[in-house]
Amino acid sequence: MRLSSPIYALKRQAKLLARHTNIKLHEALNQIATKEGFSDWSHLASSYSKATPAKEIMSQLNPGDMVLIGARPGHGKTLLGLELAALAKKNKRIGYVFSLDYNDKDVWDRYEKLGLDVKESDGPIVVDTSDVICAAHIIERLATTPDRAFIVVDYLQLLDQKRSNPPLEEQVRALKNFAIEYGAVVVLISQIDRAFELSSSTMPTLADIRLPNPLDLSLFDKKCFLHDGQIQIEMAA
Repeated sequence: MRLSSPIYALKRQAKLLARHTNIKLHEALNQIATKEGFSDWSHLASSYSKATPAKEIMSQLNPGDMVLIGARPGHGKTLLGLELAALAKKNKRIGYVFSLDYNDKDVWDRYEKLGLDVKESDGPIVVDTSDVICAAHIIERLATTPDRAFIVVDYLQLLDQKRSNPPLEEQVRALKNFAIEYGAVVVLISQIDRAFELSSSTMPTLADIRLPNPLDLSLFDKKCFLHDGQIQIEMAA
């Protein structure tokens, strides 16, 4: 059974319902679950706790993998990347989020939107939103725990926005070499060219990745594309 909205959105609906109708939150959650075709919220939550896109992707990742996540704005690529970083702890890794697009508050707000109680002081997630993020900065930041790192970079096209940074392909190769050497996992979130929206395609492909600068996309071992609530995972040939 497919939900009308992601679970985090349904939770927000329940909170608003509880506030506007002056009922308890668990009652509002149950009402939302009933509308989705479940007996109560526990039934809905248990049905979707076992398999989520993030868990499916995580189950297919190996040490040394380079992963590309691509989608148009508003289709969940950043939230997926953040959820993957949160799941890293369950795989005995430390999740790192490097974002050139958001500040710290933005990142934690999005974790709240996902319904995940993640705090930097607890250790599972480290967030870096500095303006100097590039491959060299990431590798230097992880020097003390390289073999336990699960790295999410938001996003690919911003790594070489500063002229002082090396070319994009050089940086991606450096991250790939780092991942292979230390058994880390690197996830790069990517923009999709706006021309995709004018096509008849139902899912982006590698050809739709926005590349203002050259990049060998074969450097990625796995590619994940999102669109309209659907996800497609591709393995390297």
